[in-house]
Amino acid sequence: MHTSKRWIASAALLGGVGALLAASPAAAGRAGPAVDWKPCPTYSDAALRALAPPDRLEQYKALLGRMQCGTVTVPLDYRNPRGRQITVALTRLPATDKAHRLGSLALNPGGPGGSGYLMPPRVMIINDADAQLNEHYDLIGFDPRGVGYSTKVNCAPPTGAPEPPPPGALSKETAQQLYVTEAAFNQTCGGSDPAFLSQLTTANVARDLDVMRAALGERKLNFLGVSWGTWLGVVYRTLFPHSVDRMLLDSVAIPRFTIPAFEDGRAAAAERNAGRFVAWVAERDATYHLGFTAEQVRATIIAMREDFDAHPRQFTDVPRTLDGSLIALAAAQEHPGWDVAATVLAELRTATGPAAPPTVKEVLGDDGAGPGEPPPADLPEQANRTMNQAAFCNEDTARLGFEADWAAYQRRLADNPLTGRVNGFSAGCAGWPLPAQPVRIAPGGGQLVLVGHRWETPSPYEWTWQTHAMVGGQVYTVEDDIHGSVLPVPECAADAVLFFNTGRIDAGCPGLGDPPPRALSATAGAALQGWSTQVM
Repeated sequence: MHTSKRWIASAALLGGVGALLAASPAAAGRAGPAVDWKPCPTYSDAALRALAPPDRLEQYKALLGRMQCGTVTVPLDYRNPRGRQITVALTRLPATDKAHRLGSLALNPGGPGGSGYLMPPRVMIINDADAQLNEHYDLIGFDPRGVGYSTKVNCAPPTGAPEPPPPGALSKETAQQLYVTEAAFNQTCGGSDPAFLSQLTTANVARDLDVMRAALGERKLNFLGVSWGTWLGVVYRTLFPHSVDRMLLDSVAIPRFTIPAFEDGRAAAAERNAGRFVAWVAERDATYHLGFTAEQVRATIIAMREDFDAHPRQFTDVPRTLDGSLIALAAAQEHPGWDVAATVLAELRTATGPAAPPTVKEVLGDDGAGPGEPPPADLPEQANRTMNQAAFCNEDTARLGFEADWAAYQRRLADNPLTGRVNGFSAGCAGWPLPAQPVRIAPGGGQLVLVGHRWETPSPYEWTWQTHAMVGGQVYTVEDDIHGSVLPVPECAADAVLFFNTGRIDAGCPGLGDPPPRALSATAGAALQGWSTQVM
């Protein structure tokens, strides 16, 4: 969502009116749903290079060559099944072992608003373990309503936005200006097409998913979702308990959503993981010189954060002023970025300018290349911000006034002195003109695996157990802090494949291992690729 960083991240959100169940076309006196199969889109070489890494490009092209594409027609409003109809775009990668085919496995990457249309070939090229999913399953990708090739609308970008806040701690006056601007945009966006935007809910996406299941001729559907896709999964299982076979949900979403609860959970998780970071740095004081004990490192980082907020730094070769948010961001890095983050902190602690220290420049500096080339014109939409915003705001019952919002922000800063400054202030869904549509989840049918990552921030581990208490299933614990790392880690991916093939799975996996060595390798640099935008 473009008015707040957290809305751009993969998020865990509520969806829809729980009392409503999807009206089946047959029940409405119509023929059952059918997929309108059609030729798949073709992509330029530039788009293909943006979609797949060089070493997997030929494999990706071959997968696209055997992918099938189509649409299903669904009601915009399931309470009025004979009213306006929209289309949902889907893809299918047929199982390679047709003699032992087990069914269809639908995939969702998260969001809300993330495109899953090309997720089947993307999953296949992650590693050899993931590729095995396609042996016994048709892999099903789809763009949820409001996204990509499906029917959508886009709110106009905000106009007249205020200047970015000045460096340093945010003042109440500036926060109020931001609040008023964001609330006004929410009001305008939500009122631009209320008939459509009010129907962008997780529950309606779940209903669309069940129409797809029927159109594909499946009695039951298998499902793999990540981040917000986990919320879609449990909502689908709640609404259609008899339609689920096997379901694996990675990085489980918050089960009872309001934006304050969502932000509180993430802020506390970031601070908790930062405790591991300071202990790791303390064990390497000979390298970083930030303190011999975790308490010393913690005190050093907090003092740096306070000093950078009071006296922001400007280096001649870094195109932005650095304040306490950068220090907090370093402390909030995931495990693969710890070495680079600790090096940045060590360099900044003693930096005198006028040029930036070497690692700071590598992470944040201007390489002279300018803004870069625009994406290829035929590159499919990866995420839709309007869907993201609508799904959040249609399902947020809080919508705080400014004073309550400001008080919550101040409390998070106080409760999380290492990392609280990472999270900017936002109006949330204040001003959104459409009514909230929360849904309560409940136990459903089939086999369910809930994957929690013990130390991660975007989907804190406790959300997995909270969801488990409400819907049941088996908890699978990954011992890392990386959001949605089951498919990228071969050991974990092999367990996921075993589950879908046999219904059995272990209790967990190690996840991603130790961070890379000090060299600012492509891996280490990628771990911090968001620094430039997050510091702004």
